[in-house]
Amino acid sequence: MYKAFLIKYAEIGIKGKNRYLFENALRDQIKNSLKNLGNYMVTKEQGRIYIECPEDYDYEETVEALQRVFGIAQICPVMIIDTIEWEPLTKAVGDYVEARYEDRNFTFKMEAKRGDKNYPMTSPEICIEMGAYLLKRFPEMKVDVHNPSVRIMVEVRNKSYVYSEVIPGPGGMPVGTNGKAMLLLSGGIDSPVAGYMISKRGVTIDAVYFHAPPYTSERAKQKVVDLARLISRYTGPIKLHIVNFTDIQLYIYDKCPHDELTIIMRRYMMRIAEQIAEESGCLGLITGESIGQVASQTLHSLAATNEVCNLPVYRPLIAFDKQDIVDIAEKINTYETSILPFEDCCTIFVAKHPVTKPSLKVIHHSEKSLEEKIDEMVKTALDSREIVLVD
Repeated sequence: MYKAFLIKYAEIGIKGKNRYLFENALRDQIKNSLKNLGNYMVTKEQGRIYIECPEDYDYEETVEALQRVFGIAQICPVMIIDTIEWEPLTKAVGDYVEARYEDRNFTFKMEAKRGDKNYPMTSPEICIEMGAYLLKRFPEMKVDVHNPSVRIMVEVRNKSYVYSEVIPGPGGMPVGTNGKAMLLLSGGIDSPVAGYMISKRGVTIDAVYFHAPPYTSERAKQKVVDLARLISRYTGPIKLHIVNFTDIQLYIYDKCPHDELTIIMRRYMMRIAEQIAEESGCLGLITGESIGQVASQTLHSLAATNEVCNLPVYRPLIAFDKQDIVDIAEKINTYETSILPFEDCCTIFVAKHPVTKPSLKVIHHSEKSLEEKIDEMVKTALDSREIVLVD
């Protein structure tokens, strides 16, 4: 019976004079999410976005696609009534209830909105008269304005719209409305979740992955590509930069104290990621770090990592417990891929007793031993990187 959806947003509604920019971005994101599913008509009208569906559309597939569009607060399967005249409108609403609910022994509440304040009935009057009509037509139904089983909503605009089901959307802001940033993506649980969360705030993301063959396999690289593809369902296409980090990692392993390996390697990853980010027009870096989760994520270690960056580093998971992160990973379907047993380069050269409170003075001294070759090695890694467009 549903041939259309009414899309509601939340946070966009509090924007000022530039609200239309966010509405247009949301409309465009919806069109993009549905483009491979059929010929949908997406229109914007008076603080609402409507989707009219093709005759042969798949309801479940459509809802699933819409639930991945950031900016949508609620998805309402709606019946469109091509009139605002009272008698045919009330009959159509009654027909909707009859078709939608086989068992009508429930409590309900009428809710109404007018797009045109010159409409001859106020919203309360619509509710009263429509409720009375439904009670007469379906005497088994009862009114409960405080805790109803069903809320029947009628919106009267240039057409009329009736619905009683509200499906939650993902919330957030439309992707592309808040700039672009570079995600440091690994094969673990955290970084895909970080990418998802920052994108939910309207940020477009690209990603960089540090590969270390032969210590990491091609399957480890494919795992990261698979993770990028999973989060791209929410974020849109991702340009994934795959950087061969083996020579740099071995050089650091050979020249630097082993308890500082993780921090120094991480600092060079951030340097390289920042160069790629600047080339790509990104306004910051994104990581999946959480305070105290591992030795490289203590406050001292994070400060040592930050020191090499000029761009801001965004850490959306910074105060999350591990279970919080796992819950989101399961929700967005990245968890099972993340736990596949293919190690990335971060886990190969791990010290038995890594430093947890690194001194910047000591780290600077250790990095001096790398000066002979490290700049050229970084340049080679950047020049030889592989770029994969994931969507």
